[in-house]
Amino acid sequence: MAVNILDAYVSQEPNPQNILDLFSGEWSSAMLSGSGLTTTPGTANLFDDDRIKWAGQVFGGFKDMRALELGPLEGGHSYMLHNMGAASVLAIEANTRAFLKCLCIKEIFGLDRIRFALGDFIPYLRNADCQYDVVLASGVLYHMQNPMEMLDLIAKVTDRIFIWTHYYDAAVIESRRDLSKKFGRLETAAYQEFQYESIEYRYQDALNWQGFCGGSQPTSRWLSKSSITDYLSVLGFKIHIGFDHPTHPNGPAFAICALRDRDML
Repeated sequence: MAVNILDAYVSQEPNPQNILDLFSGEWSSAMLSGSGLTTTPGTANLFDDDRIKWAGQVFGGFKDMRALELGPLEGGHSYMLHNMGAASVLAIEANTRAFLKCLCIKEIFGLDRIRFALGDFIPYLRNADCQYDVVLASGVLYHMQNPMEMLDLIAKVTDRIFIWTHYYDAAVIESRRDLSKKFGRLETAAYQEFQYESIEYRYQDALNWQGFCGGSQPTSRWLSKSSITDYLSVLGFKIHIGFDHPTHPNGPAFAICALRDRDML
């Protein structure tokens, strides 16, 4: 079917909903209750997320902090950091459509202390020569090809880390056919002499959705829960665990706030 360029024009007067409707049917995030704005399907409550509020409590707030956010998705957590007083946020997103949605959110809410950058945060971290007061990595660790490297790289640029991630639990996942069919075989490997467990995860039909918000390859690797927490402990971090949800619909998941006091090392 031929494309009619006139279909790209908007006939209504300017309003924020017009901006959100550019990605109708592709949104993961729900808009704030009472905002008068809607996103479809938009089910995840990422603009008023209790996990970020908890991280703020553990870290003593985000006021005046210089934050790095890895994989902002649609800007919900970026919005929260801005409203919680972060001095600046660099949010790096590799998914081009997610990046454009982040720019929509920045325009609608006037997030002038946030810079959204389009690209892969792994090479950025490999080359980073600066420190951040806090790094947020929500919903990205389990999308990595080498999640252990990601943890190592984050630890080189900050002493405060917030992570929300899925993790592999054999007993839980093997009891669910809808999940177990997406996984390969659990493997043991070493990263800089640290022994850890990981398993291949296959996105399968999820790759057919225009709003897909996973990794950049057809597969990723999930870590076991202990592999994540033990390695962060080896790196000198004190671990706080919250929102542990073994029966999460998409697989076991938990949140971590990790803090390191370099004077104690």
